[in-house]
Amino acid sequence: MSLTPPPLTLGIEEEYQIIDPESRNLHSYISEFLSQDEQRTHNRLNLKPEFMQSQVEVGSHICRNIKEVRAEVKRLRRATFEMAEANGLEIAAASTHPFARWDEQSVTEGVRYKELLDDMQGVARRLLIFGMHVHVGFGPEKAQKDLMIEIMNQARYFIPHILALSTSSPFWHGRNTGLKSYRSVIFEMLPRTGIPHSFTSYDEYKHYEETMAKVGSFGKGDPIAKIWWDIRPHPRFDTLEFRISDICTTVDDAVCVAATFQAVVAKLLKLRRQNMSWRQYRHMHITENKWRAVRYGIHGEMIDFGKQESVPFHFLMEELLEILDDVLDELGSRKEVEHIRTILAHGTSADRQLAVYHKHGGDDNGEKALKAVVDHLVEETKRGIYD
Repeated sequence: MSLTPPPLTLGIEEEYQIIDPESRNLHSYISEFLSQDEQRTHNRLNLKPEFMQSQVEVGSHICRNIKEVRAEVKRLRRATFEMAEANGLEIAAASTHPFARWDEQSVTEGVRYKELLDDMQGVARRLLIFGMHVHVGFGPEKAQKDLMIEIMNQARYFIPHILALSTSSPFWHGRNTGLKSYRSVIFEMLPRTGIPHSFTSYDEYKHYEETMAKVGSFGKGDPIAKIWWDIRPHPRFDTLEFRISDICTTVDDAVCVAATFQAVVAKLLKLRRQNMSWRQYRHMHITENKWRAVRYGIHGEMIDFGKQESVPFHFLMEELLEILDDVLDELGSRKEVEHIRTILAHGTSADRQLAVYHKHGGDDNGEKALKAVVDHLVEETKRGIYD
């Protein structure tokens, strides 16, 4: 018997920093990358521009399982690195740059980005952040879209926990922010971001979308691009898109996060077939746990609202692994999801960045220490892509 009626396919998008190896600063070069990619006769990356010229976005093929996701992440990073190196540049995967400034960046040309600037003004100009989006496929049928909303409502509870595993943005404008995911703070300056409220059906969600379009909240252009929640249905791809995570610096961490999102969906679907469901918690409860993930990453506590207790994060992760245990072998992702324990033991990208920063003098050796962090990020992003 198959695991679930939907295929639970996977896709992953990553946004990389374009780095000048001499200054270690961001370098505006996406237009050149796009032109070079278009001229390829084979092995095209189909690169996508992002808001800033110093960003490059890649997207995987549709993957049938987590093994294919790993192969795709390695392929995309390897090819992007090779393109960058051919132009005397490097690539790094982290959700903020340690010292680059948003007010020194060139904005990508195009109607979409002009409309974003016109609408959001100074808030948009500060979006010097880099994310990772994971798509879990449900299939195109109307019934699957209603199912997608049902699963989204329940999955909201888990996504702050997975954000904590992915944190990679402790620095902003050359300072240690004291947070593990400063990207989350910057992004939530936009409207229609953060944890969504629950919906009773896909029709209710579409009614919300249509109402916002009718009253002018989306401005011009595609309304799909104007809803930026941490988890959302993506009508064009027929997927549930998980957008909450920072971009992971290592391949292993990225694959772990993608596998964990998929396993959460699989578990919730399995509960449904057994006429059970995960309890839906209120928006204000889930956002409290998100703040704790943003602030402390894996080193704090999160709230178990059933017990009404704050619980150390590593205990909650062992509980999550126990909850997911009965779907991992069917998904073929046990090793990838259990990599959570490696993250708990060795830290997230944010933890490792801070360790490098302090090793090189920290605040007392500002610029040199921050450049050492950039070197570390480039090396970690590259690790394992040629294996």
